[in-house]
Amino acid sequence: MTAVLPGVAIARDKHAPVLPGFEHMRRFWDPTHSCMTVKVLPGEFYVSAQEEMVSTVLGSCVSACIRDDERRIGGMNHFMLPAPMSGERNDWSSAVGRAARYGSDAMEQLINAILKAGGRRESLRVKIFGGGRVLAQMTDVGKRNIAFVQHYLETEGLPLVASDVGDIYPRQLQFFPASGRVRVRQLRTQRDAELAATEQRYLKRLANDPIKGEVELF
Repeated sequence: MTAVLPGVAIARDKHAPVLPGFEHMRRFWDPTHSCMTVKVLPGEFYVSAQEEMVSTVLGSCVSACIRDDERRIGGMNHFMLPAPMSGERNDWSSAVGRAARYGSDAMEQLINAILKAGGRRESLRVKIFGGGRVLAQMTDVGKRNIAFVQHYLETEGLPLVASDVGDIYPRQLQFFPASGRVRVRQLRTQRDAELAATEQRYLKRLANDPIKGEVELF
C-alpha cells in the first residue's frame, strides 16, 4: 500500500550542492523521480534546502520529517531506540562523531541542523513514520519509539501534522523537503523477514557495543 501526502511537484537539479556538514551522505541521481536522492540509514539525519528526495526504510525504527514551511527547509532522521540504556549517557556523550541513533539525540540534532540552515523554530511542522511491530518475538520497540516521539513533540510544543505509525509492516519512506510531500509504502514481501532479522542483530549490537562503530542496516 502506498500513501502520498499532499504537496507540489519537484524540480530537477542534479548539481546543487548539499548543506555544509552533509557532504558524506549517500547522494545519487534517481531517474524515476528525476531528482537527487539521499539515503538515510539508522543513526543518521539529513537536512536540505533544495529540490531533492530523502529516503529510508523503517521497521520498528521511527523517522521524523521536520520542515520549516515558510522557508522550505526540511530534513529527516532515523532512530532505533528512544534513549540510551542506563549508564550509557555520559560515556557516549563524550564520544567523537557520535551518531543520532537514539531518538533523544536524533530529534535535537535534526532540529538544530534545520535552524542552522536558516529555519525558524516557530515555523517547524513535523510528520512521523515507522514504529512497526516487525519483531514479534521481542519487546515492542516500535511502540516505545512512537510513544517517545509523540511525548517529545508535545513537550517541545512542535505541531504534528501527519503520521503513519504502528502496525506490523516495515515501510519505505520518501520525503521531499522543498515541498513537504511524503510518500509511504508498506513492505509486505520476503524483505520483511530480512528487515526483521537485521533489526534484531542491530539491537543486539547496541546492547553489546553501544559506542563503537556503526552498522549499515539497509
